[in-house]
Amino acid sequence: MQSRPAPKDEPAEAYAAALRLLARREHSGVELRRKLHQRGFTEASIGPSLEQLCAAGYLSDARFAGSLVRHRAAQGYGDLRLRAELAQHGIDHAIVEQALEALDADWCERALAQARRHFGEPPATAGARARVLRHLAQRGFASSVARAALAEWCKSEQ
Repeated sequence: MQSRPAPKDEPAEAYAAALRLLARREHSGVELRRKLHQRGFTEASIGPSLEQLCAAGYLSDARFAGSLVRHRAAQGYGDLRLRAELAQHGIDHAIVEQALEALDADWCERALAQARRHFGEPPATAGARARVLRHLAQRGFASSVARAALAEWCKSEQ
């Protein structure tokens, strides 16, 4: 049985650990706090460290949200998936909306591109159309957007 290490109560150590994590990739404040807790730091050392990182501009939920939105949208995910993922990272609703607005995406066009990339050719049967709609829904596109993209795809191939 493993014993738990003694809690780390040194803000400078927490700051250094957080900085190492941020050097690898952007993190949300909630995610960074969780990771520091997992590494044995106490809240008394984490709080001041995160405040210092924010003040220095190294930690930004807005920058994290923008980065995640651009990356996931490029992977073919829809706005519903992006909103849910950002909420899991503890990002404020207003910041989520700003990040999505800054992306300035045509979600119907992105859904159409995702369907074409995944399926190759437009669906010929009702069952195939249902598979396309399910796929787009699983990728986080709203059903109205998925239906519009499917209609556009079928219309453009006729």
